[in-house]
Amino acid sequence: MDTWIEAHAQASPDKAAIVFAGETLTYGDLAGAVGRIARHLRDNEGVLPGERVAYLGTNAPDMLALLFACARLGAILVPLNWRLAPPELAHAVADCGARLLLHHPEYAETAAVIAGDAGARLVDPAQGGLIAQTAGLDALGPGSGEGHGEAPLLIVYTSGTTGRPKGAVLTQDALAANADNACHMQDITAADRVLTVLPMFHVGGLNIQTTPALREGATVVLHDRFHPAATLAALREERPTLTVLVPATLAAVIAHPDWSRADLASLRLVATGSSDVPHSLMKPFIERDVPVLQVYGATETGPVSIYQRVGDAAAEFGSIGRAGPRTRVRLMADGREAGTGEIGEIQLMGGNITRGYWGREDATAESFADGWFRTGDLAMRDADGVYWFKDRIKNVIISGGENIYPAELERVLREIEIVGEAAVVGVADPRWGESPVAVVVPKAGEAVDETGVLAGFNGRLARYKHPKSVVMVEELPRNALGKIKLDMLRKIAEDALGARDATGRDPVKDPKKA
Repeated sequence: MDTWIEAHAQASPDKAAIVFAGETLTYGDLAGAVGRIARHLRDNEGVLPGERVAYLGTNAPDMLALLFACARLGAILVPLNWRLAPPELAHAVADCGARLLLHHPEYAETAAVIAGDAGARLVDPAQGGLIAQTAGLDALGPGSGEGHGEAPLLIVYTSGTTGRPKGAVLTQDALAANADNACHMQDITAADRVLTVLPMFHVGGLNIQTTPALREGATVVLHDRFHPAATLAALREERPTLTVLVPATLAAVIAHPDWSRADLASLRLVATGSSDVPHSLMKPFIERDVPVLQVYGATETGPVSIYQRVGDAAAEFGSIGRAGPRTRVRLMADGREAGTGEIGEIQLMGGNITRGYWGREDATAESFADGWFRTGDLAMRDADGVYWFKDRIKNVIISGGENIYPAELERVLREIEIVGEAAVVGVADPRWGESPVAVVVPKAGEAVDETGVLAGFNGRLARYKHPKSVVMVEELPRNALGKIKLDMLRKIAEDALGARDATGRDPVKDPKKA
């Protein structure tokens, strides 16, 4: 990765690399910034190969230049999730043993707190940020540092829905392999313009399109954070060809008043992932001739591993596509490889896969089987080699000896008109062992009762899969990345059903007290 930006600076120095807040950074500009930041980190801050540099801030050119500067030095960037609370951030900084904590001025107060708690040296940014701060330095050129393909480059902390976040380590080679998969998926070339609105502290925002685009010499139109109005304006004014939107941002864009007159003419495709994406969120784009392609992966996989490819018949709704050229996939069930049509755990091997978790040999050992990364997800492979996601292993509900996949029920719930959001968990059942319970956020303005929700399952799924009960809530518990916190959701369901049994009051009809 040390040479990606430099190669384009030599070939097309005036080509736009990053467009941000009305300013354009050419490949020549970006290459110079990378070299100067690398010089600053090495000579002024004493950063050595293998040392960790944490960064707290919203999307900005500084963060991308810092990533490539770390690659040149053989140092490791730790992008921090600015949505987290200070104790959570301090855990990540302390856990990875970061030497430095750099930050955007907006987060100066938070950075001071977490640096003190974690023992990292705080580096206050100059006015204008890191690129401006290092403008007068001599650049450290490619090959003059100790960066190489096998060197760790990123530590990205997992979302931690069920415990303390772990730092997944990705090497420079892993990002290159991920870029191979991403370019194969989306046919990314130097002619593309990528609109990046998702946070780059997450591998989805950083590596589904952004770093692959920079490798290919494309242009990245970068937003500091997601705003639906700004996204729609950028589609009109910046003419991007590609963007990534997760379900929550898809929903926000199509719900915006400007959606009906949005100009999508430049878009070749939208990539999406992060969770099971309902067809209702993809359909508005598809109806306007913009394909929406699903990508499957995880923090530990770069993330691009299995995907629907542009122009491929495998881009069928409900599937997650086929394995990328840099990734091998096997499905394991009961210690053997699952056959066609059978459900098994997705296990991955390839250049894009993490080496393991920083300082967590125990967690690393638990996550690998014979060199294969265990995703904890279940899927089925059909006769055409297309994979169909089923659910997380830990989410599977075993009721009367039958496996029930919450994701299957959630797909039905999302198609029920009166339901806004929904999730399904298993709760203890004295007769069946476990039974599914639907936790539902009613659609705004809709009168919702249990009977109406349960009626939506008639004729859609086998009777044994139907939820035993429905619990209404005002919102679903989520972590900072928007993922549902299942332990908390299960407790909400159990408490609500317990209250119903103990008092005779129906939490379904009195959701605020449930």
